[in-house]
Amino acid sequence: MRTDFTSWTATHQSRFEEVLRVVLPSPDIAPQRLHQAMRYAVLDGGKRVRPLLAFAAGELAGADVARVNIAAAAVELIHAYSLVHDDLPCMDDDVLRRGKPTCHVQYDEATALLVGDSLQTLAFHLLAEHSLCDEPKQQLEMIKLLATATGSRGMAGGQAIDLASVGRALSLPELESMHIHKTGALIRAAVLLGAQCGTVSSERLSMLDHFGKCVGLAFQVVDDVLDASSDTATLGKTAGKDADNDKPTYVTLLGIPAARDMARNLHAEALAALAEFGDEALRLRELADFIVLREF
Repeated sequence: MRTDFTSWTATHQSRFEEVLRVVLPSPDIAPQRLHQAMRYAVLDGGKRVRPLLAFAAGELAGADVARVNIAAAAVELIHAYSLVHDDLPCMDDDVLRRGKPTCHVQYDEATALLVGDSLQTLAFHLLAEHSLCDEPKQQLEMIKLLATATGSRGMAGGQAIDLASVGRALSLPELESMHIHKTGALIRAAVLLGAQCGTVSSERLSMLDHFGKCVGLAFQVVDDVLDASSDTATLGKTAGKDADNDKPTYVTLLGIPAARDMARNLHAEALAALAEFGDEALRLRELADFIVLREF
């Protein structure tokens, strides 16, 4: 009998936390302060949405969970590194993340910079060290996929566009392009990497990619709404930060009601992309609901 979504999520989150504890360097290994800061930045925080998407896609593709563990860990390490760097004074200059002091506040700026660098390289170390699939060529493509999602044509490029857009009024297509790179690329990668740890046709992989694109955009739209409508205690990070920094958001462009409508439309499009999968995609559908409808 299949467990309910809440139990499935809690089980995977708890198990995955142990995966992260194992793959991260021990705090007792030199350089101890750096390794302690890496663990501080990654462990005991966040909903683990990207790993959950990887696990759900892996289940759909019949993947070995041990393989998905590594792909999911790599994605989460990249995500954690991006948060550490985003919070630095030269970027968003934030002091709160996941309800606790940001890494550079808890340690120092130089350590935080090295934490991000080290988490990024550890992610690719994991992908190169472990077997993710049966075909070496496919594994190289998976590594390339994460590199593209992370670099100047993905997450880092999106952050560069974001920084260059402060004080500017972007059009909706420009804003979507920024977030397809900054937020959406890594979410899409999580779905695709999880699926490619198993067996999935190129046609079905394309459907999963479209699902990931829609969910990734919806995730950012909801984030913008919550940033404008929730308090700091609820968010676990500084509320209203984007507005204070004069950054373009879906709320500043569309207003809260229209932004909510946009998220709902993206949610519907994401679910439509999974229509052919039937009950195999139940967890992905539930995660789409979780992402779009959270505190909404």
